Amino acid sequence: MGPLSGYKILDLSRVLAGPWASQIFADLGAEVIKIERPGKGDDTRAWGPPFVEESGISAYFCAANRGKKSVAIDISKPEGQALIRRLAEKADVVLENFKFGGLAKLGLGPEDLLTLNPRLVYCSITGFGQTGPYRNRAGYDFLMQGMGGLMSVTGAPDGEPMKAGVAVVDVFTGLYASNAVMAALLERERSGLGQHIDLALFDVQIAAMANQISSYLVSGAQPPRLGNAHPSIVPYQVFPTLDGHLILAIGNDEQFARFVTLAGAPELSQDERFATNPARVKHRAILVPLLEALLAARTTKDWTEALEAFGIPGGPINEFADIDADPQVQARGIFKTLGPGLRGVASPMRFSRSEVADDRPPPHLGADTDEVLALVLALSETERTALRDNKIIS
Repeated sequence: MGPLSGYKILDLSRVLAGPWASQIFADLGAEVIKIERPGKGDDTRAWGPPFVEESGISAYFCAANRGKKSVAIDISKPEGQALIRRLAEKADVVLENFKFGGLAKLGLGPEDLLTLNPRLVYCSITGFGQTGPYRNRAGYDFLMQGMGGLMSVTGAPDGEPMKAGVAVVDVFTGLYASNAVMAALLERERSGLGQHIDLALFDVQIAAMANQISSYLVSGAQPPRLGNAHPSIVPYQVFPTLDGHLILAIGNDEQFARFVTLAGAPELSQDERFATNPARVKHRAILVPLLEALLAARTTKDWTEALEAFGIPGGPINEFADIDADPQVQARGIFKTLGPGLRGVASPMRFSRSEVADDRPPPHLGADTDEVLALVLALSETERTALRDNKIIS
């Protein structure tokens, strides 16, 4: 039994932020009913290549939709909207990421469904939230990385602002959404009532700026772009080696002293310019070239082994094939086989007693329409056939 076994999630979301949250619920044992457009489905089904050869499902869709049931309903039609309302009456959670007011126009907004099911937790994910002058704007991860400040501190000092290589705002929003929903479910145990959760990608991006936004709020100064360096820890960056690159992540003065001793320059830890982290930050421009000369003398593998032996944080910059072959990855079972020709990434959540159901493949479009409508709504085969003939379901 998973920690959320017995909970029913009605997932009206698509692309990444909402599906990331609902995949977490599926991993934890909840029944996740993913509502998709007949004939087309979630946009990300077509976001490729690559596609899984055996199924034709895109790798992008696979990343966020394992373990779910796909039910194809046309919610633009009154009959489809009626089916969603009936499913919401049976659900614990509704998760959606339509534009502000989009579902309310269909009679599927939070007020509509909470009236039908007062115990419902209704989570809305939008670009800018349910209030404020931007609430009607569409929101995309790339845009949020720019507007929310991430790109202002990402990239080389003399280069253009850069986005992260992964849609981190969507992923962070999915994580916040799953936390918020589970908190609301826990609160429901005390109050007996559900509620509406308003989550905005823009809010999440600003909140996720962590120490960088805190530094601005404390000092009033904009943190600079430092490439792979850290604004308040030195040395904490990428260095060239004899055959590649190495991450050196010195977290305190003791580690720095051990490192320079290992590197053959113990006098650097006695130099008042470098003896403490604040001093190293102040004199970054002097220290870093000295360390670059030391690190360039050995290979990445040599440095990685030496740093580990001396208890100094550091390591290589792995490509995905390196990760695949890594003994730690293999020992932890981080990659799993989900079906023919399909491997996926395991959930990072590990429980001592509860099971995590992270080995179920993503669904084909509409694969579970008949099962869900029959078992959850008790629709007969005749009723389902009529809905299919009228193109309400597929």
